[in-house]
Amino acid sequence: MREELLAALSQYGSPALFVIVSAASAGLPLPVALMLIVTGSLIAQGVMDAWWAIGLGCAGSVVGDMIGYGIGRFGGARLVRRFSKAMGGTKRVDQAKKHVRNWGWAGVFFTRWLITPLGPWVNLASGITRYPWERFLLWDVLGECLSVALYVGLGWAFSDRVMSLEPIMGELTWAAVALVAVVLLGWRAISLWRPKRPAE
Repeated sequence: MREELLAALSQYGSPALFVIVSAASAGLPLPVALMLIVTGSLIAQGVMDAWWAIGLGCAGSVVGDMIGYGIGRFGGARLVRRFSKAMGGTKRVDQAKKHVRNWGWAGVFFTRWLITPLGPWVNLASGITRYPWERFLLWDVLGECLSVALYVGLGWAFSDRVMSLEPIMGELTWAAVALVAVVLLGWRAISLWRPKRPAE
């Protein structure tokens, strides 16, 4: 699958990137980070236009996120269950719903570029919990533009060794997830153990 996607990216350029990142943001398990890094390398080699690639990459990411949000908000319980199963299970949706309620805009923004594996789940959960669409769109656009610029910039800077970046980026992503989990657990433990002040 990865080889086919890379071939499509090399042959069709920015339109292929738009389709790939849209599908990945909507929930399909595609190596979107690698595609963006390779895009940066192709830009450095003069094969792709930088503004078209970044623009369509951002647009595709937002379109995919809106699909996930729309399914959660308007798709109905049956479609949400089917979509959740296709993405790996309903338990993650429940976790993402708690994440949206607790973190709001920060949950949307940081899952675009820092904790990307949670992005599709947060999209779906944001729709289910009816998180305001205008706020979701704002923080989604800001986060996705940062994400695309970050990965494309890495590919441009390290255009001669892009394939070696993929495992490193995967490790950094899960390290970020682990760090956030530790912080959340620590904050929760402190709040539970902190003695409550008597009511006046």
